Amino acid sequence: MKPIIPEEERSKEPLDTERIIYHPDMVRANDWVINEYEAPLRELCIFVPCAKRKPYHESPSHKKFDRIIFGLVNPEGVHIVTFGTCGIAPRELDTEYPFMNYTFMMGKCNVTKIKRDFIKIESERIAAYLEKTRANYRHRIAYCIGDFRTAMEKALEMVDIKVDIVPRESTIQRMIQPNKPFIYNSLSSKEYLQDFSDAITDAFGLPRREVGLKEDISVDDTDWYVL
Repeated sequence: MKPIIPEEERSKEPLDTERIIYHPDMVRANDWVINEYEAPLRELCIFVPCAKRKPYHESPSHKKFDRIIFGLVNPEGVHIVTFGTCGIAPRELDTEYPFMNYTFMMGKCNVTKIKRDFIKIESERIAAYLEKTRANYRHRIAYCIGDFRTAMEKALEMVDIKVDIVPRESTIQRMIQPNKPFIYNSLSSKEYLQDFSDAITDAFGLPRREVGLKEDISVDDTDWYVL
């Protein structure tokens, strides 16, 4: 496919500052996803948070998510969409500029205005994508915590489309670490991954399975939520 933004048309603004959500190329790329991108038809869409390592699908956390997803269902039945700092980035676009090129992690931002603007902008993008793909998916799952979860929840107030958000609130409350900068723990934890797995099996009417982690393949990179 042609680049979303041709190289000669790219902004000179840096992609490593807290102003990433206002960056003209990030705005343009997300507008392209909403207005021009054609999503596939799938039984299930799974929204997962962005990662520091690019492309996302090669990050340790996304590989872990993939082991859960594709250990349960065939790839042909699922469409993975990354969201968060990047806005909305379908899996097949995660090697494209600017999704591949920014370095700022919204999860580590403590500027109140930026966080507030992020939730507003991201919730509107999610709502627009959900509306655009209303007929593309039969089920939708969002795996998220923190501000990304807040953005997803606010998006669902704007559209009458069902998305199962996991981990469950009861699991989050059990996992809270009050003395850590990011209190909600990691989405790569076994407890959260179990909720994720259960949501997928429930969507497909499959028996639930117990999630197991192997130390040699369960090492996190420095994803936005691991502080």
